[in-house]
Amino acid sequence: MTQYIFRRLIHSILIVWGCATLVFFLIRAIPGDPVVQMLGTEYTPEAADALRDRLGLDEPVLVQYVRWMGNMLRGDLGTSITGAESVGDAIVSGLPKTLSIAIVAFIIAIVIAVPAGVLAALRRNSLADFVVSLVAFLGVSMPAFWFGIILIIVFAVNLGWLPSLGYASIGEDGFVEWFRHIILPSIAVGAGSAAILMRFVRAGLLEVLSSDYIRTARSKGLNERRVVVAHGLRNALIPVVTVAGIQVALLLSGTVVIETVFSIRGIGRLLVGAIFDQDYPMVQGTILVVAVIFVLANLIVDILYTLLDPRISYD
Repeated sequence: MTQYIFRRLIHSILIVWGCATLVFFLIRAIPGDPVVQMLGTEYTPEAADALRDRLGLDEPVLVQYVRWMGNMLRGDLGTSITGAESVGDAIVSGLPKTLSIAIVAFIIAIVIAVPAGVLAALRRNSLADFVVSLVAFLGVSMPAFWFGIILIIVFAVNLGWLPSLGYASIGEDGFVEWFRHIILPSIAVGAGSAAILMRFVRAGLLEVLSSDYIRTARSKGLNERRVVVAHGLRNALIPVVTVAGIQVALLLSGTVVIETVFSIRGIGRLLVGAIFDQDYPMVQGTILVVAVIFVLANLIVDILYTLLDPRISYD
């Protein structure tokens, strides 16, 4: 396992490097000139040339690439072109907000999906199965931004229970305020993932419960709860873990819209603004961080395989 993890880490570094390189050149292929946008009505050819020289944008692209890679290896992601803000500081400020939404959304999805999927599998073709399947269909069909707006109208505007906008830090405002600000966007993002995971839990458990070893366990007189949880659910979760790893990526991408709806300046909103402004360093830095998170999520999924099924070995 140790050798496998080491090999995966090497592969992950190569993947992140390839992603960073691809983004570096693709962002420069977008039509438009960030210098012109920055100068606005004060644009003159002389001012544009001076600004390009100060930002290093007048150098060949390969020279810019080598300089950026060298700075990145030293931990320097550069400075925002439009805001003169350190990219690293902006990411450090925005990343906890995005991860808070994604992590809480993932927990909500798991807490909803596993019990609902088990219930639907054990009550196959019953009213409970029909209701759970209907709710799952609605969850997949609802756009996250639309569901977020509905949550704001119901719980923030009409009932006044929760805040509709902004983000509260745990360190500065406490856990309660942090949770009150993060719960609505997390539900909006996690609802779709819960529906998808529920369907996989149901399908996987139905397949496992029809296996010979489950019938053998029941014939030995084992408690039904132990049969379902210890023998059935554990094996049914292997494909669910695979989908859950993909859902992490989808949750991070879903926060892009949700952060705009709830006015939270996380990584997603930072990235969208940087793309519109053609802020090369900010786009490169944020996507680099997101790529690292995706790669680590896939590595964690592979490790979880061996914990769920001892027969799986990477040695």
